[in-house]
Amino acid sequence: MQIFSMYPTWPAVVLAALQLMAATYVVEGIGVNWGTQASQNLHPATIVQMLKDNKIDKIKLFDSDPWTVKHFAGTGIEVMLGIPNNQLKDLAQDYDKATDWVKQNLTKHIYDGGVNIRYVAVGNEPLLKSYNGSNLASIFPALRNIQKAINEEGLGDKVKATSPQNADVYDSSSNKPSDGQFRSDIRDLMYQIVQFLQINDAPFTVNIYPFLSLYLNPNFPVEFAFFDGGAKPVNDNGTIYSNMLDANIDTLVWALRKTSYPDVKIIIGEIGWPTDGDVNANVQMAKKFYDGFFKKMATKQGTPIYPKEIEYYLFSLTDENQKSVAPGDFERHWGLFKYDGKPKFPMDFSGQGHDKMPVAAKNVTYLESKWCVFNPDVKNMDRVPTNMDYACSMGDCTTLNHGSSCNKLDETSKISYAFNMYFQMNNQDVESCNFDGLAKVVDVNASADHCLFPIAIESDGGKIGFKIGFSVFGGLLALLLLF
Repeated sequence: MQIFSMYPTWPAVVLAALQLMAATYVVEGIGVNWGTQASQNLHPATIVQMLKDNKIDKIKLFDSDPWTVKHFAGTGIEVMLGIPNNQLKDLAQDYDKATDWVKQNLTKHIYDGGVNIRYVAVGNEPLLKSYNGSNLASIFPALRNIQKAINEEGLGDKVKATSPQNADVYDSSSNKPSDGQFRSDIRDLMYQIVQFLQINDAPFTVNIYPFLSLYLNPNFPVEFAFFDGGAKPVNDNGTIYSNMLDANIDTLVWALRKTSYPDVKIIIGEIGWPTDGDVNANVQMAKKFYDGFFKKMATKQGTPIYPKEIEYYLFSLTDENQKSVAPGDFERHWGLFKYDGKPKFPMDFSGQGHDKMPVAAKNVTYLESKWCVFNPDVKNMDRVPTNMDYACSMGDCTTLNHGSSCNKLDETSKISYAFNMYFQMNNQDVESCNFDGLAKVVDVNASADHCLFPIAIESDGGKIGFKIGFSVFGGLLALLLLF
């Protein structure tokens, strides 16, 4: 760095201190999503420590569980609460329920030394095409009622209601951002929402995934998903785009410009790259994406026609092994960290290129070191397909499929992997390692060929059990513009 050449006579200890400062500097505006659709979850206190250790000061939740939220009190971490789509109808139809929600889930946490709540996310991608209009009548009234209730509590200047949308709420007839418009079937509704956000000084929140454009369209130019200049640029009437993210955001900007309220602030509610479950979902491509993304964030320059600094929430903090795989097997592998809070690859959130492994979760308690594997003494294999199908349908076999990390295991090891995942997701219950006599419990690590056979963790600090949540994406996701 230039600063070192300017002061070549400084003591080594000072230089080391400056290097440490550079390595731990974090770009403002970065946050993470934390979902809990997993058979076992890390304790919220562990999550808080992870965020602090990695200098991440914003978190977006998908619900407002009071026990979880209270752990952020006094931490200074900025919190976005979530309201699931299945609550929208009640909040839209009954204002009293909206006021009750605000009192029980928001007001109670805000006090001196309390939780730093900045946003409430009303619904999650409620207008996805795959929802077939099920939230059309409820999303705007629910959003309006929640913000009104927040205002009546005297918190309107501090807390804003927003509604995270998938990028399929807008499109471009020419694949150029300047032709961006809100989707024709919801255009009037989006104008109402945008007007409301503008009046209340609340942000338009959008979830953008370059990976999904690549996944859903085999003709999508791979390098356009990244940020290192390897893609053929798109020329939009003199404005040059070298990556999908800028083009997608500016398509939204143009859509907003075509309303009467073009100045609504934009924040990115979800962005990331999965590390398993598809040929393009792996650690190498995820690292390439994040390296370029963090470097881009560090410039604080926004996009070609939206030069403001943008807030981003990475998706996501940890893997979730109970997410719906309807959109694809990669859905369970978006985490920067594994299920147990161990980092997957080195990175530098500051975008300065000082790669190092993020700080892992601390004080994680695992269950016993034992695994459920296929019993090699079994001679009759007729019952294997049925039992393996059951284990995969009730457990998680997403790493076994084509292009995934455990795909190269031999057939016996694949059976063992399926059995073990079911066994671990059921908290090592001995009855979950039977499979008509095909399996047995062993105390020798069954991991092989760079394929981890995980051991379950104690969920929420000892409250072991399944936590079935709502779908973050729900259904097949729409193509995210361009190509």
